[in-house]
Amino acid sequence: MTTFESEPGQLFIGGQWREASGGARTDVIDPSTGRVVTTVAEADASDVDAAVRAARDAFDNSGWATLSGRERGRVLHRVAELIRENADELARLESLDVGKPITLTHAVDITNAANDYEYYASLAWTLDGATRDTPLNAHAYTRRGPLGVVAAITPFNFPLILAGSKIAPALAAGNTVVHKPADETPLSALYMAGLLKKAGVPDGVYNVVTGSGPVAGEALLRNPGIDKVAFTGSTAVGRHAASVAGEALKPVTMELGGNAAHIVFEDADLEKAIGAVIKGFVFNTGQFCMGGPRLLVARPLYDTVVGILADAVPGVPIGDPRQPETVIGPMAGEKHLKKVEEYVELARKEGARIVCGGERLDLNGGFYYKPTVIADLANDSRVVQEEIFGPVLTVQPFDSEDEAVAMANSTPYGLASGLQTTNLARAHRVADRIEAGIVWVNEWAMLDPNVPFGGVKASGFGREYGPEALAAYTKVKSVVISLD
Repeated sequence: MTTFESEPGQLFIGGQWREASGGARTDVIDPSTGRVVTTVAEADASDVDAAVRAARDAFDNSGWATLSGRERGRVLHRVAELIRENADELARLESLDVGKPITLTHAVDITNAANDYEYYASLAWTLDGATRDTPLNAHAYTRRGPLGVVAAITPFNFPLILAGSKIAPALAAGNTVVHKPADETPLSALYMAGLLKKAGVPDGVYNVVTGSGPVAGEALLRNPGIDKVAFTGSTAVGRHAASVAGEALKPVTMELGGNAAHIVFEDADLEKAIGAVIKGFVFNTGQFCMGGPRLLVARPLYDTVVGILADAVPGVPIGDPRQPETVIGPMAGEKHLKKVEEYVELARKEGARIVCGGERLDLNGGFYYKPTVIADLANDSRVVQEEIFGPVLTVQPFDSEDEAVAMANSTPYGLASGLQTTNLARAHRVADRIEAGIVWVNEWAMLDPNVPFGGVKASGFGREYGPEALAAYTKVKSVVISLD
């Protein structure tokens, strides 16, 4: 008996549940136990094509694209209400699927997902054009309209939030969507399909194809019926996705990997800083592209901070994600756990000091790794420069503000960053110099649908959240009427 009962893991195409054309299915694993909890359909290229055709038909004929923004907004408001009404089930599925601690899932994932739909429901009212002054003897104005069929490809770490950050603005603008969730974590996407239909989203406007990236994901990227690609995932896969979309001259939004620096200056409020530092690297078991895995500490505070972390980090509750006191759950899968192990072993070979952690936690057959703090690594170490994507923090000292900024900017990534200081002038000065799409001061991971985020450098391009995201799902048409 499975614990997932919202349709038997079928594809959702054209408003209907259906099996994959080839009948293939794939296991969904509970990362807290390593056991199979259910199976879902594994789509192939023909299934993807059927979903794209259903989305195209809905764009052309359902009336969704031609509804007023107010009418679409009313439907999306209902989606937000249904997320809140079904919060317990969504939180259970997200925790079961990803290994997220249930308390944090309620507080963060469910809340943010509902807020996404609510925010873009309201912003749908603002989709208008503008008149433009011109020396021509003409009346000129612009109109904004939907792009068409959007491919939304989302990762395993925040399935519900990172789906909503794409689907909500896409639908608000009048597009239709084919969603390919991560093969490891498809459950909330399937559940949301039912909620969107219940809210009044017409058949074919939202479609879900589950399956592997190399098969279903690749077919979706290459399908000629797709008008835009919205992708969140690793930088390596993102490069490939952007290249494929670029060949067809399709617009893309790419939110990719990160390896954020968290700078603690000598004038920081140390108690608050330590709390933000720990939050920054253990949140979501470190599987957070905007996490803070690189800690840069003013040299006079270096030994003190390392000592505090050595005492505090082992006390952060790790264990069964269904227990309300749990803060750190399991990694999302065995391959993610092995990757973390490989980086920690590399740090040992490079002569690093393992301050705490540095090993698996044997618990119920799950994919647990103890939160780990690593000191005394050179800045050019692979462990510092590359994205680990687990509960691992490297700590390095710096001697000046310029050196801290240079170290923060030294990796290929530029998604997020943060700093701890009580000096307001320094906060503004350093935030301006850091190469990142978002910079937090005296906290970490403060996110709101009205505040855009996204990357620079190898962390991608385009923005999610804010009116910037809504604009990315529209096209502008200019109309010039002669007054002669």
